[in-house]
Amino acid sequence: MNPALYRVRLFLDLCRTIFLPSLILSLTLSFARRRLGLLTVPAHIIFIIIWASTKGALSKFIQDREAIRLGAKPIPRIVGKWPGNIDILLKMLRAFKTSYVLDVYLQLFEEYQCTTLNTRILWSDNIISMDQEHAKFVLTTGFNHFWRGKMQKERMETFLGEGIFNRDDEIWRMHRSMARPFFARDRVSDFENFEKHTTRTISILSALANANQPCEAQDLYARFTIDAGSEFLFGRNLDTLSGILPVPGKTPMGPKGSATEDSWGTFSGAFEMAQQIVTTRARIGYLWPLSELFGDKTEPHIKVIHDWLDPLVKNAIENKLRVQKSGIFSPTEDKNFLQHLAESTDDPILIRDELLSMLLAARDTTACVLTYITYFMATVPLIATKLRAEVLEHCGPQAPATYERIRDLKYMRAVINETLRLFPPVPLNVRESRASPCLLPPSDPSYPESKNASMPFYMPGSTTIIYLPLIVQRNKALWGPDADDFDPERWLQPERIANFVANPSMFTPFSAGPRICIGQNYAYNEISYFLVNLLQRFDRFTLAPEVQPEGSLPPPEWKNRKGRQKTEHIWPSAAMTLYVKGGMWVNFHKVQS
Repeated sequence: MNPALYRVRLFLDLCRTIFLPSLILSLTLSFARRRLGLLTVPAHIIFIIIWASTKGALSKFIQDREAIRLGAKPIPRIVGKWPGNIDILLKMLRAFKTSYVLDVYLQLFEEYQCTTLNTRILWSDNIISMDQEHAKFVLTTGFNHFWRGKMQKERMETFLGEGIFNRDDEIWRMHRSMARPFFARDRVSDFENFEKHTTRTISILSALANANQPCEAQDLYARFTIDAGSEFLFGRNLDTLSGILPVPGKTPMGPKGSATEDSWGTFSGAFEMAQQIVTTRARIGYLWPLSELFGDKTEPHIKVIHDWLDPLVKNAIENKLRVQKSGIFSPTEDKNFLQHLAESTDDPILIRDELLSMLLAARDTTACVLTYITYFMATVPLIATKLRAEVLEHCGPQAPATYERIRDLKYMRAVINETLRLFPPVPLNVRESRASPCLLPPSDPSYPESKNASMPFYMPGSTTIIYLPLIVQRNKALWGPDADDFDPERWLQPERIANFVANPSMFTPFSAGPRICIGQNYAYNEISYFLVNLLQRFDRFTLAPEVQPEGSLPPPEWKNRKGRQKTEHIWPSAAMTLYVKGGMWVNFHKVQS
């Protein structure tokens, strides 16, 4: 979609919202032969607000009447002090700059004592939910009532384009069917690729440890995962691990971590800046094109990304043509994902966009989990001690991690799951209801604040709903009073596991339903393989806050709020995926022989 069309869409909508009522007032005044003089501009502004408020009230009345007819209730609405809840929007935009991750939404749920709310910004329905029953309906039982939707595609079009994360229906099914064979167990359990890149990463950590220098772990893990992911997906190592590493106390903050001045740093910065812009668009909402009237802000960053990927796509298509001419074809199991894509379509844009989507998932998901596991090993040393003991028991100090050995690492799996619970790589996600309204199921009755729990909610058609796995997975009503605590034992004790088994929608770090992440086994295997090797060589981890970039440590006001932010040592943030603001500097301590 041409970015100019966004501005055309906004212009036409503004015509209906602003120019039409202004025209009606002008014609009315002309017909009545009235002149307002200096009051003309204020009168038009007031009339536009009255017009929009009246339309909003009429829409609300129609929805409430339809909800009653269907035996449902409307989703509770936020009521601000200014027309169109403009004050709520401005307050949220200000808070996003310094708040703990997703705390802006959590405060609204606490204030209104509801688990699903309608923000009604600019009189437009926009649903936010921390109710796991509603998330379950969106993802699974009511899947056909929802899709990515027009608004989300509009925000992401120049970034993810035709990729799997930005498409619905037949195109999405086509992407998924093409990708599924490459994440089957016999492929992801082939650890040769993990071994190559893990060995390189561990050697870098060893060199830094020998020099008594801290490492920017988030950056290093991103390099490890994208090098392993690129070789897995298209048979070519991007070799970012050979690039310039961040320097303690000197490397500045990038959009989501550290900013290095080399080829990899240029690509990483563009990749992360595009995510930040898309996230800002989502926070602004409907009116985001106003902030980009004179140009698409993602354009320069997308050019950098395309300059990296286009040669790979071109080479894959040329190789396909050579194979077709030779008449000698390889079996599917011998092909990488890029080769398979190139044989499935001649559209280079489709191939590039799908590659980009897969790189986003392969890099950000696993790097995020490894970063936060290292964080917990540094802040709760007992975790590292128990993990290392289990690794030595099943793998010894040098034996490679095989699929069978990893399967026996129960405590490691518990640590991974507990990290995914507290810090899911995708902390929030968005869907849009299709044109026809539907009914959300009653709220989960386990929430103390649930009112009229037996009644469903009326979900308007063509309405955005934001569901929040990070908040759901920290909800005390579901996980108990210690929900904010990092406690891997909750995944090992039968009575606590039973709660999750009976209610699996309370833990969805890889989503659920038809769009569940097909790469989750790949992620579990890669994380486990790396941790085995890491803990065979390192036994202690300590944070190095003294070299964190200025402005990257938690602000003092966090200590006045509830939950994890009172004691957090890092600044968790989100831009499409979760990350640590300014990166995470860590001292890795080698095992003493």
